[in-house]
Order: sequence, then C-alpha cells, then structure tokens
Amino acid sequence: MPLAPDLDTALRELSAQHALLVCLDFDGCVAELVADADTARPVPANAEAISRLAVLSGVTLAYVSGRPLQALRSLAEPPAEALLFGSHGAERWLGPDSAGLVLDDAQAAARREVLRTLEAVAAEHDGAWVEHKPAGGAIHVRRIPDLTYGEAVLDEARSALAMVDQAHIKEGKQIVEAVVIQSSKGEAIEELRELTSPDAVFFAGDDVTDEHGFAVLRGGDVGVKVGPGTTKADFRIDEPADLAEVLNRIVEWRVRAE
Repeated sequence: MPLAPDLDTALRELSAQHALLVCLDFDGCVAELVADADTARPVPANAEAISRLAVLSGVTLAYVSGRPLQALRSLAEPPAEALLFGSHGAERWLGPDSAGLVLDDAQAAARREVLRTLEAVAAEHDGAWVEHKPAGGAIHVRRIPDLTYGEAVLDEARSALAMVDQAHIKEGKQIVEAVVIQSSKGEAIEELRELTSPDAVFFAGDDVTDEHGFAVLRGGDVGVKVGPGTTKADFRIDEPADLAEVLNRIVEWRVRAE
C-alpha cells in the first residue's frame, strides 16, 4: 500500500538527518499479534527491511518492547547491531558489558506474589495463561474466543493485583501485566536518545504502553501507530505488514541523501 503523502514527506525529512535513532516495538508492530505468544515472529518483509536499516551509516536501531529481553532476542532475532530494551525498559542490552536485571529482596518478594496472584486467576479460566517475566508477570486471554469473557478475566486479575504491594499494572491488548519496577517505553526512548545523541528519532508501536513512547517524541521526530485506537502518534498504518514499506522508505530516502 502506498504511503500517505504527509508520512512520506516526514520520512524524507527524517532520513536527511545526520544521525537517526529507529525504535521499534515487537508484538503487533514488527510481528503480528498471535494467540500463542511463543510463536510470534517478525513479518518477513519487516525483518528484511530491519536488516537493511541496521547496516546504514548513521542509523542506530533499537527494539523497545514489553517482552523479556531473552524472549525478545530469541523471537525477534534482531540484527547484531541492534540495542534492546525489554520488559518496558526495565531490562536493557547496550553491548557486551550490559548488566542483567537484579531485584532487591522486596522486589523479588513482590514479583513472587504477582505471579502467585496471576496463576490463581488463570487456573480458574480455560485459555488464560501467565507469562513469567523478570520484573513481574502478565496474564494473557488471547486464547479465549469470547472477548467479553476474556475481559472479565482481566478485570478479575486487575482486582487481585490491586491487593499486591509494589505491583504496577500495565494494560495491553488482551493482556494485563504487573511489574515491580516502574519503567516505561518513553523512559527507554529518552535513555536511548541520551546514549546515541540522534538528530531525530523514529518510533513505531501499536499498544497502550507504546503511547508513553509517542509522548516523548519531539519536533522532527516521527511516530507511527500500527492499527486502530487513540494515539499521540502523528501517523498511522493499518497493520504490521505495512511497516516494511515505512522502513524501506527510510532506507531509500537515506540512500538518496548520501
């Protein structure tokens, strides 16, 4: 599908900058949303475009995802050049010297309580399952065909999590997550901006948590929302399969500018 003229113009201006930071969410953006989270993989055309971007001079590529870092590395198969922020920014890989996430005793106890709480809710509902994450856990209901029933399960999880000290709730598409370390994709993008000193930032995402990322974009940056829903992003594409055209356009405009 051809890009909207205003998006194409914004990408041309973005690509002309000397140093670019390109940040990407994974699920629902680079990869389609799937019922079984462990089967998610990049849309092939997106993977190809990402590989092209990663080797361009002056471009820093980063994944900014709610996925645990280990799962992000395994499922996204990012280029070796990519920087990785997982668990909504609580985990980061900025090179071989990056330290892993370490919880203090109180945080570790809170994480155990979060997981116990979510597992108790999931055990009562066929199709609900719990993803264990380094900074907390998430209950998924995408395997429940009845959307109303699935939302009722999430409501039950929200109520139960409200009783857990240090549990910070994050909303998503057919998922409720609780973490014991406050972090956001906006904070991750700001940390990446400070680290890489880009002249402009591109960010694409699809979910509620990605709005924190769109909120920190500045003049000259470009934010692209994937799919429906209210957003702070200036531009929108319909689905993950459309992302390749956007990324390839950045590559094409950048090559022309050289």
